[in-house]
Amino acid sequence: MSLEQAAARAFVLKLGRGLHAAGYSAHRLEEAVMLVARRLGLEAHLFSTPTALFAAFGPEGEQRTHLLRVEPGSTDLGRLAALDGVATRVALGQESPERGSEELDAILAAPPRYGPVLSVLAFAFSSAAASRFFGGGPREALGSLAVGCAIGLLALLSGRLPALSRVFEASAAALAAFLATVLAVRFGPVAAFTVMLSGLIVLVPGFALTTGVLELAHRHLMAGTARLAGAIGTLLAMGFGVAIGGRLAEVLFGHAPLAPVVATAGWTEWLALVVAPLGFVVLLKAEWRDAPAIVAASALAYFGTRLGSQLLGPELGAFLGALAVGAWGNAYARWRHRPAVIVVSPGILLLVPGSVGFRSVTSLLDRNTVLGIESAFTMAFVAVCLATGLLFANVVVPPRSLLAEGARKE
Repeated sequence: MSLEQAAARAFVLKLGRGLHAAGYSAHRLEEAVMLVARRLGLEAHLFSTPTALFAAFGPEGEQRTHLLRVEPGSTDLGRLAALDGVATRVALGQESPERGSEELDAILAAPPRYGPVLSVLAFAFSSAAASRFFGGGPREALGSLAVGCAIGLLALLSGRLPALSRVFEASAAALAAFLATVLAVRFGPVAAFTVMLSGLIVLVPGFALTTGVLELAHRHLMAGTARLAGAIGTLLAMGFGVAIGGRLAEVLFGHAPLAPVVATAGWTEWLALVVAPLGFVVLLKAEWRDAPAIVAASALAYFGTRLGSQLLGPELGAFLGALAVGAWGNAYARWRHRPAVIVVSPGILLLVPGSVGFRSVTSLLDRNTVLGIESAFTMAFVAVCLATGLLFANVVVPPRSLLAEGARKE
C-alpha cells in the first residue's frame, strides 16, 4: 500500500468518525463517505450502526477491514457543515488527504460553538415557544420558560459529570414534572402537563424515531432497529422520571388542579415560530448564517402540517409538512452547497412524534392502557408519515450531489 493510499484511507476513516459524532444518520454517512472514497480512488465498503463503524478497503478476498467503536453523538450542525466542506474539497482534488486530515482534527477538537449562558437561554425560550404550539397561554409560557431554564442548567451539569449524563433524560423528566406540578399548585391555574412537555420538548427523541424509520426505509435494518430501540428506551426512561418527579411533588405540595385553556393573541404564534427555530440554532449548534433558512424551514413545517391536517387529517398532515421541509432542505443544499440536514433537522423538530410517544408512556403509567396504546400507534404512524414525506421530497427536489458539483467545477 502506497503512502498516498494510506493517507486517503486515514482521511476516510477520520471523516466517518467525525460525521458519526456530528449526528449523521447511517444511510447518509455511508453514502457520503463511500462517495469520497471513490473520488480518492479507493475501493471501499462501509457499514454504519449507532455504536460502530466497519470499513473495508480493497477488492474482495484481499480486503483490509477496520472497526471503529463509536458512541451516538448529539447533533452538531455547525461541525457537520465544516466536515462536509472539508470532504468536498478533498474529494474534488482541491486539497490533499493529508491536509484534509489536519482540518478534520482541528474541527473535531474545536470547543463548543455556543457558551453555557446562551445554551441555557436557548433551552428556556425554546420551551416557552413550544408551549404556544401545545395550546398554552401566558402562564404556561412563563412556567415552560422556568422549566426549560432548569433543564438547561442540568444539561450543563451533566456535561461535567459523566455519571449524571447516563441518566440525564430521566433526571430532566423528573425535574420537569416536579417543577410543573409545584407551579400548578402554588401559582395556578397552570396546565402542568403542557408546562412539563414544553420543557422537555428538545429532549423527547422524536427525531431519532423518524431517523430510525428513514434508515429502515433505506434498508439499513440494523441501524434503524437500533436507533428505534434507543429512542423507545429514552421515552421509557423519561416516563420513569415523570412518575418519580410528579409523585414527589404531589406528596410535598399536593395534586395539581386542572387548568382552563386560556386563549392567546394570534401574534404570539408568529413570535413562537421565530423564537423556537432560533433556539434550535443554538441547541443544534448550527451556524448563524443558516438561521434564516432554519426559520423558513420551521414555518414551512408548521403551516404545511396545518394545511395537510385540513386536507388529509391530523396524522397524514405531517406528511405534507415533512415534504415541504425536505424539498426546501434539498433546494437550500443545492443553492448553498451545504448539507440539507442543516435545515431539515431543526425544521422537522416541530413535527416529530416524540411528544405523542411521551403522552403514550405517561398514559400507560397512569394505567390508561387504551389511550397509551392508541398514542403509541399514532406515534409510529406519524413517524412513518414524516419519513415518507422526506423520501418524496427527494423526488420533488433532487438532493445535492457531490459528483454533480465536481462535474461543474472540473
